[in-house]
Amino acid sequence: MRPDEHSQTYLAEALGLPAGIIDAPWPDWLPQSDTGVTPLGPHATVTALKEALRTVDRRSFLAVSSTALTALTADWAAASSTRASAQPSEGEDLVEVLEATTRQLTAADPAHHPHTTRLLREHLATVTDLLDNGRHTTATRHRLHTLAASIAHTLAWRRFDSGDNAHAAQYWIAALHNSHAAGDIDRGAGLISDLAYQAAWRGDHALAEQLLTHALTRAAHPAARSLLHLRLARTHAARHEPRPALRALAAAEKHLGQARGDRPAWCDWLSDADLAVDSGQTLLDLGDTARAHQLITTGEHLLPATRDKTRGIFLAYQAANYLDQKEPELAAAAATQSLLLARRTHAPRCTRLIEDLLPRFQPHQHTPGVQKLLHLAAA
Repeated sequence: MRPDEHSQTYLAEALGLPAGIIDAPWPDWLPQSDTGVTPLGPHATVTALKEALRTVDRRSFLAVSSTALTALTADWAAASSTRASAQPSEGEDLVEVLEATTRQLTAADPAHHPHTTRLLREHLATVTDLLDNGRHTTATRHRLHTLAASIAHTLAWRRFDSGDNAHAAQYWIAALHNSHAAGDIDRGAGLISDLAYQAAWRGDHALAEQLLTHALTRAAHPAARSLLHLRLARTHAARHEPRPALRALAAAEKHLGQARGDRPAWCDWLSDADLAVDSGQTLLDLGDTARAHQLITTGEHLLPATRDKTRGIFLAYQAANYLDQKEPELAAAAATQSLLLARRTHAPRCTRLIEDLLPRFQPHQHTPGVQKLLHLAAA
């Protein structure tokens, strides 16, 4: 029996949920879990996708439980995956259209993100409906799970970059469920490492270490393992654990050296530039400043122009490090360049990094470059 609109409103109030949550047909708006995490299971893929596609602002009433997230990744680490045949099926023209347009939307210029993000959400909703209601061959279902994981992965990063951590986590979780259903172990490991990156970004390095440890139990491709070890090194360094941090750095360098050109699409961007900068950031946290700055500078020079958003993040980190070393002029130069790149590439996460640094520049207003930075930030 479907409750009428007024009854659903009362039910939302009784559950302590905001009225705006009733944004989908009954019963899709009901939270699937009080932990914010859909457990791994044979029928969880569509549930996780619907949870991610809900548009209500969850920040005010439901946070993702660290304990439940750790349990989900532990289940993933212990699970077995059967990779279904990925050969195309005849007559699935809609799936082919969705795959092709998703590639185009994902590759579009960042200036168009507000529009392409909306279209990607609609694509993901269509894929979710096909998985929920359609009758497909095993091969076609595999393609749909793969596509769902890819779109949700992209949307997770876009929500994270815009500061919406709750929705980002839900998209990453949905992508993890669907990559698991598709038998894509390396992408699953990468998705867990993205959740770990988010945890580290928010200062929860203990959670980040737990998630990365689970991801490393199954990741196989050298590029995937390199990225995981690199993020693990940063986490150990943030926790002031030099020996495991240096071991993880050595492993990251070794695996990147073994990686060939046939990398998984989700980590084909990983390069010597990323290794150099993240190694430098790790060494900075461990107190080895001379070697750290050498690596960071080298990494920035190696980055291609197509990676300007990443360059902006690197420069923001560098500005913070210069401030720590009482070098406000160098810090202002790095922060100014970072802010200009952030605005040009529409990267609000990078912009916030610089905005958070601005109070630390106030005592240095007469230092060359600082006034220029402050005026730019206020513009």
